[in-house]
Amino acid sequence: MTVPVRLGLRNNLAQFGLLVAVNALVGGMVGQERTVLPLLARDEFGLTRYTAVLTFVIAFGAAKAVTNLAAGALSDRYGRKPVLILGWLIGLPVPLILILAPTWGWVIAANLLLGVNQGLTWSTTVIMKIDLVGPRRRGLAMGLNEASGYLAVAVTAWVTGWLAARYGLRPTPFLVGAAYAALGLGLSVFAVQETRQHAALEATDQPSVPPISTRTVIADTSLREPALSAASQAGLVNNANDAVAWVLFPLLWASAGVSMATIGILAALYPAMWGLGQLVTGAWSDRVGRKPLIVSGMFLQAGSLAIVAAADSIWGWGVGAIGLGAGTALVYPTLLAAVSDVAHPSWRATAIGTYRFWRDAGFVVGGIAIGLFADTGGLHPAIWATAALTALSGLVVWVRMYETHVVVRG
Repeated sequence: MTVPVRLGLRNNLAQFGLLVAVNALVGGMVGQERTVLPLLARDEFGLTRYTAVLTFVIAFGAAKAVTNLAAGALSDRYGRKPVLILGWLIGLPVPLILILAPTWGWVIAANLLLGVNQGLTWSTTVIMKIDLVGPRRRGLAMGLNEASGYLAVAVTAWVTGWLAARYGLRPTPFLVGAAYAALGLGLSVFAVQETRQHAALEATDQPSVPPISTRTVIADTSLREPALSAASQAGLVNNANDAVAWVLFPLLWASAGVSMATIGILAALYPAMWGLGQLVTGAWSDRVGRKPLIVSGMFLQAGSLAIVAAADSIWGWGVGAIGLGAGTALVYPTLLAAVSDVAHPSWRATAIGTYRFWRDAGFVVGGIAIGLFADTGGLHPAIWATAALTALSGLVVWVRMYETHVVVRG
């Protein structure tokens, strides 16, 4: 018996919930590195220059950015589920490589694979949830998707920090990632269902559009279309911030004599607030529109980075980390929803892939620029410079982006 294709969260609740769980496993694959890897670079591989430590983030971001671009087009051409499964197959060896890595080059190679894994799996779960819920609940869908991923990042960062303090930096913390990869692959193969037919159904309810080339979609999303291009630059700056929080924050705290267990807690505060906040902000953007949340979120991130740079205590760093997570929660699902508002269903996956390319290019741009800045000027000036860049990005959104979501009152 063929099940009829219907749009809406309630009509697709079981499959939507399954995809939320799968994306939590995707986020956990990054969380296994969040606390441990910067300290592993310093303590086991003897890396002293911040640019050298940031190479694993640069490799991760470059691979993920390029894969995001491919994932959208592949999902439009071949379907969502095959791309999701491929992503998990590529992610399977990552924890083992991190456990056995004899040199830092092996760690970089593992993060190239991790970037491809994240680009394929996270992009696909985003696209599939948007397919399922239809146009009215995109903000809620993105909030739930991103919340599940980043709460898993936070929980895994805390767990692996605790395991590292108790059992050492290797191998125990990375066994968590191995379990995530195996479970994610199993669910994707045996339980996840294809959703491309939901996008086709939504397209029938919208005015037909002439065929549009992939090159045109990429150009519009990157530069030409005001809302899409403003979203792309904001996403890039947002993930430059994430590179700072991922690598420089733990090194800043370690240099101040903070214990590994406490660093694990501090490192978890930012993604925890990021994840929890998205349970609210995605649906909130459905009610009040996208632009106010994006602009205010960028300014809140800038102020929070300034707090971290100025602080000299655990409490000050904690406040800054929580504020950075709250600002990111305002921005992250809302940018995805804004891109989905503008893009037609027939080329939406490609537009999302392009936006995610620029967003994750922030790891590369931020990793190189901020690493060089930190090597020449120190950790605190590098964080101050990131705060100024984030405020400038918020101004760009304020000036260039129009409101993309028609708010239904009553």
